[in-house]
Amino acid sequence: MNVLITGGAGFLGAALARRLAAQGVAGRSVERITLLDRAAPAQPIDDPRVCHVAADISDPAALERAIGEHTGTIVHLAAVVSGQAEADFDLGMRVNVDATRLILERARALGTRPRVVFTSSVAAFGGPLPARVADDTRALPQSSYGVQKAIGELLVGDYTRKGYIDGVTLRLPTISVRPGAPNKAASSFASGIIREPLAGLPAVCPVSTDVRMWLQSPDCAVSNLVHAISLDGALLGIDRTVNLPGLSVSVGEMIGALREVAGADVAARVRFERDPVVERIVTSWPSDFTAERARTLGFVADRDYASIIRAHLASHGVHTAA
Repeated sequence: MNVLITGGAGFLGAALARRLAAQGVAGRSVERITLLDRAAPAQPIDDPRVCHVAADISDPAALERAIGEHTGTIVHLAAVVSGQAEADFDLGMRVNVDATRLILERARALGTRPRVVFTSSVAAFGGPLPARVADDTRALPQSSYGVQKAIGELLVGDYTRKGYIDGVTLRLPTISVRPGAPNKAASSFASGIIREPLAGLPAVCPVSTDVRMWLQSPDCAVSNLVHAISLDGALLGIDRTVNLPGLSVSVGEMIGALREVAGADVAARVRFERDPVVERIVTSWPSDFTAERARTLGFVADRDYASIIRAHLASHGVHTAA
């Protein structure tokens, strides 16, 4: 099995590559893993099966070089994130829509119907929503990023219907705790208010404590991506988009879990400075899902948010002063 990961230098792409190299997929080893990204992973992956192609995913020639006849699976993670896509409409459309179409066209040209795993987002929803979003709740995005992801979902579904690919779209919860530095995603604070205090640094929360979010740990996200690679497409039928399970957690509960795990002094490093733009985007997203279909299909969720914090500490060797 040969796998291509767009956005492969990102924390999720690199973590997926390491998991695939170590464990394979459904008992099958992976022969080659290609990471397509403008930069190499911050921490090189020491495995001869893993290679990096430095390129922009909106470059058709680069896609032709990276996606060859032996590419059996494409995991499309690369995207312009929510806040940046809202601020720069043209960039968001070029990367999140036009490049997705180019990737699907390249997959179509192979003539082998490869598995394509496309990562969408809870931002595909918006407007008036039920307390818990069901699998049949209408997607009505209220941000450019959400619209761009919804377009990608429809494209994956249609390319699958036409027999060009075998597609799966995963609507990812917000990933927390992300390693590394803050990015331009509106949800970036959902990691920053945990990651920075654990590292002894102050953190700014741009929303109120009662804002509730749908969250999933990086490890759980990687497990679900691996599961999507081998999932029998027949189980999905004509609906190729899956709302992944997660945890519904308020910002106040997140900080409470931080206090539980690391102590009051660490939690006190979070201060609040409301940002109306960030709050408008984040509160337009659903904060709870039934995710019944995903669980039936074998996708998984974390146990609780305190466990996510403990896993972050264990995997990244962060020590607190608490």
